[in-house]
Amino acid sequence: MPDILHRVGIQSRPQKVFEALSTLEGLSRWWITGTTGDPKLGGTIHFNPEGGGFDMKVVGMKPKELVKWKCVGGPKEWIGTEVAFRLKHKQDQTFILFSHAKWKKPVEFMHHCSTKWATFLLSLKNWVERGEGRPYPYDLKIHVGD
Repeated sequence: MPDILHRVGIQSRPQKVFEALSTLEGLSRWWITGTTGDPKLGGTIHFNPEGGGFDMKVVGMKPKELVKWKCVGGPKEWIGTEVAFRLKHKQDQTFILFSHAKWKKPVEFMHHCSTKWATFLLSLKNWVERGEGRPYPYDLKIHVGD
C-alpha cells in the first residue's frame, strides 16, 4: 500500500508541538478551524468544515512522541487510512516524521493530498514558531479539478 511521507523541523520543544497535534484548539490553529470531538486516545475528532471533512479516531498517543489517527469518516479514499505524527527532538528542533499510510492505491487524489499535507505541516510549523498558522479556510489553495 502506498503512503504519503513528509519531514518538517520546528524550532520548539516537543511538548508545544504535541499540544498543537493533540488538542482541539491546536488542531484548529493549523489544520481546520472549528475542529470538534474528543482528541484523547480512543476518542474521535471531527474535522468538518462546511459539512465536509474527516472523522479521525485517535488510535495512538504518547506525550511528546506520537499522535496517530485512523480515518473513520470522509472521502472513500481516506477511509481506513492512518495518519501519524512522530516527534523526534534534536538540539533545538522537534522534527515531525509524518505519514498518511495504508492508501489502497496511488490515485490522483493522493497526489493532491500529499501537496495539501505539506502546506498544512508548514502551517503547523508557523503556528508553533510564530503563532501564525493558516488552517482551512485560510490555507494555501491549490486547484483540485481537472
